[in-house]
Amino acid sequence: MFKVAVIGTGYVGLTTAIGLASLGHEVVGYDIDPSKVEQLKAGILPIYEPGLDQMLTDVLATGKLRATSNLSEALVNAEFVFTCVPTPQDEDGSADLSYVISASKEMKDLLAPGAIVVTKSTVPVGSASQVEDAIGRADVHVASNPEFLREGAAVIDFKNPDRIVVGARSTEVAQRVMDLYAVIDCPKVLTSQPAAELIKYASNSFLAIKLSYVNDIAALCEAAGADPLEVMHGMGLDSRIGDRFLAPGPGWGGSCFPKDTRALASISAGFGIAIPLIDAAIVSNEKAHKRVVDRVMQELGGSLVGKTIAVLGLTFKANTDDTRQSPAIAVIERLIGRGAKVVAFDPIVSAYSLAGLKVAASPTAAASDADALVVLTEWPEFGKLNPADLLTAMRGTCVVDTRNILNKTNWQAAGAIFPDLKNS
Repeated sequence: MFKVAVIGTGYVGLTTAIGLASLGHEVVGYDIDPSKVEQLKAGILPIYEPGLDQMLTDVLATGKLRATSNLSEALVNAEFVFTCVPTPQDEDGSADLSYVISASKEMKDLLAPGAIVVTKSTVPVGSASQVEDAIGRADVHVASNPEFLREGAAVIDFKNPDRIVVGARSTEVAQRVMDLYAVIDCPKVLTSQPAAELIKYASNSFLAIKLSYVNDIAALCEAAGADPLEVMHGMGLDSRIGDRFLAPGPGWGGSCFPKDTRALASISAGFGIAIPLIDAAIVSNEKAHKRVVDRVMQELGGSLVGKTIAVLGLTFKANTDDTRQSPAIAVIERLIGRGAKVVAFDPIVSAYSLAGLKVAASPTAAASDADALVVLTEWPEFGKLNPADLLTAMRGTCVVDTRNILNKTNWQAAGAIFPDLKNS
């Protein structure tokens, strides 16, 4: 077992620290925020992630995980140091490496000889070289180990990943990092730093392109009178395509896809390479938001001014509390922009600051006197709601289920009207 320090205890850092500790390594999680450190010491998880809270309790009990706001304490005798700090998006779409570089400079004189600094944050190609320059020590190695964690399924993804990727200047260094995951049985890729950095961006951008394509085909299906779900089912039976990421929706979002697609577009432009599919996927995603609003407006007589819209879901997907770049929020902003008042309910998010939006305490409260109901997040509990309860509370009968989670037959029997896409 190895001594590991994890710098940054955000979503990625938390999962990395807790996950590595669960494998038996001695892990110290460092964060600049003392209050967050105290929360971790007390076994309090600052994010919602199914199963991660129990893992935190377990590793604290075994003593395999400690937390500190003292960088020197975190790095003492650490053989591996994982950098898990933010890489926010700049105005031009590129990734801001200032936090990564700053962390590297702060730790350079505190690192043990022979330590390996592992970049876990999503960074553009060439970042490893910049980290090496910032550290400036020949006795310290730098590797890239991108994360592939799905919010809402991070524990599953850590324990049973599709693959683990490590890039370094030498196979020996890459293998040393990979040894941390020796007990995990999955495909393991030892590669160069640039390849490891690109694998993450290329993967997320491909999935975003796939989702945009699916949403565009779904729009065509509805305009042509075909059932989008039947078309996607037929597509998914082709082994070359597969059935994953074929669910139509109100668009894609979250902390990765929007940021990573724009970052890859920026990276490719820097090398003089055009990838028009990425730009098309981004435009398509914005149109997906608009289509939802157009559909509601059509059913309500061509105007949303003075209308009340009930919304189910605020997070970008189910089983997370993350509203960053959420398509639900994007749609809500458009609804408000066209004159509607929006009342929303989400099982996890109890408050959200946006003029024109009110967050209700229950689905029925959100539906009270609403002219239309729009489902924007695929929380399983929404599929179990009693249609009569919500429709009785509503003023109108229009229901737009962008996630195909409601039992349409039951809702129609209770009086709901599901508008067609028509010419939106």
